[in-house]
Amino acid sequence: MEAKADYYEVLGVSRDADARTIKRAFLKKARTLHPDVNKAPDAEEKFKEVNEAYSVLSDERKRANYDRYGDPDGPSGFGGGGVDVSDIFGGFGMDDIFSSFFGGGAASGRAARTAGRDMGITLRVTLAEAAAGCTKTVAYDRLAPCDDCNGSGCAEGGHVTTCSRCHGTGRVVTVQQTILGQMQTQSECPVCHGTGHSIDHPCETCGGQGRTPNHETVKVDIPAGVHSGQSLKVEGFGEAGIRGDRSGDLIVRVEVVEGERFQREGDDLYCMEDVTALEAMCGCTLDVEGVMADEHVSVCVPAGSQNAQHIEVEGYGMPRQGSHARGKLVVVLNVVVPGDLSSADLETIRVIAAARGERVPGEAADSGEDLFGHRHGRAASAKPKHRK
Repeated sequence: MEAKADYYEVLGVSRDADARTIKRAFLKKARTLHPDVNKAPDAEEKFKEVNEAYSVLSDERKRANYDRYGDPDGPSGFGGGGVDVSDIFGGFGMDDIFSSFFGGGAASGRAARTAGRDMGITLRVTLAEAAAGCTKTVAYDRLAPCDDCNGSGCAEGGHVTTCSRCHGTGRVVTVQQTILGQMQTQSECPVCHGTGHSIDHPCETCGGQGRTPNHETVKVDIPAGVHSGQSLKVEGFGEAGIRGDRSGDLIVRVEVVEGERFQREGDDLYCMEDVTALEAMCGCTLDVEGVMADEHVSVCVPAGSQNAQHIEVEGYGMPRQGSHARGKLVVVLNVVVPGDLSSADLETIRVIAAARGERVPGEAADSGEDLFGHRHGRAASAKPKHRK
């Protein structure tokens, strides 16, 4: 297998290069290699190599692993730490980001869109994380304000002026003479790309846009009691606007992974617990593990409980957002018949059953045969733990 090229050599930077130097080197190469501007047969492959190098070296954790182990995911192949969601944006992959970057962000209509667009991701959390609330650090790619010009788009000494071609409208009118007379058509101004403004000395890093492709991280606070499908907004962390215009928001859609122990219905949690038939008849107390860390719930099983019976315990379900209250914990009983009773135990039960008029045989032989000569198999003990 052919070894991968050194990421530092791909970008043409030293191993002690700072984050800004790495970003400048990446953008310089990306401008010449991106398929939108370079039609060479190998341009796309080279751009992917440059993008891969930047995605590693622009991430502190991945870069540290790469420098130490030669692998951005560390010695075991698992990076740990934050959540990288660069590849799960709806319509906002790196290709789309660069298309917007090289296209200037212009849009159809009476004037170009200069405000940044919202971006959306799906973030998965466990039920325990949703119950307690947590903070997730996600890494992703976006068009962010340019570091070198602070988002203005101007190099040092540069100025933003009204476009001389379209006079600030962002549109130009073309008049054509046809057999039906003059026909006017409007199109985007080729000089200002529809913004209505131009810069006499644009920033070399961002080309005058005031924004550049960037790999960055952001912390997302997940509130306790969050529901699957709920959306959270991180203001200002979507696509940056052109030349300092408003940035879009990062919309985080939460997906709660419930696991096997609990089933959630609203703010209530359902779980199944085994009890023996004797415990169900006589009643018992269960020690049930709750959804919160180190939480134990004492559940009273009344005498005469039936299979699939629901026992509700208030205040041990999921937190209700905006309050200190919690939903219910609903324990569903699974009654298990013991299979390890001794002959004496069986005889005691037969006496009780006979006195109640139940349909039971008489004395059974120690061989396991009843009075009718039928053999009874003995299942393994299914007696549950944690009983008081």
